[in-house]
Amino acid sequence: MARTVTPLLWLLFSAGGTIAALLFPVHLFLIGLAFPLGWLEAPTYGFLRSLVGHPLTRMYLFVLISLTLFHWAHRFRYTLYDGFQIKHLTALIVVLCYGAALAGSILAAATLWSIP
Repeated sequence: MARTVTPLLWLLFSAGGTIAALLFPVHLFLIGLAFPLGWLEAPTYGFLRSLVGHPLTRMYLFVLISLTLFHWAHRFRYTLYDGFQIKHLTALIVVLCYGAALAGSILAAATLWSIP
């Protein structure tokens, strides 16, 4: 019996969708409305730098970025399959979509862990 990675991809899709639905609106509200309109005092550069320097914050940002990238990859893959009817390019689409998500996750990890 051959095992596939399909359950793992669906797991990453659902986790990314949950993260995107619960956490991105909070970030968008704070950065897009609350801070620019003066409803809340914007954090200083020093505070944000010390916050991002903490390992738990780095892990949080990595999870936020990587899971939403995999959510995008899965959704975009099936959009190409169903919307554009190009199922004959299955292998290429899988490699490009999930490869982009993996490359973005690696780039996010490298960026987050290179911050002193």
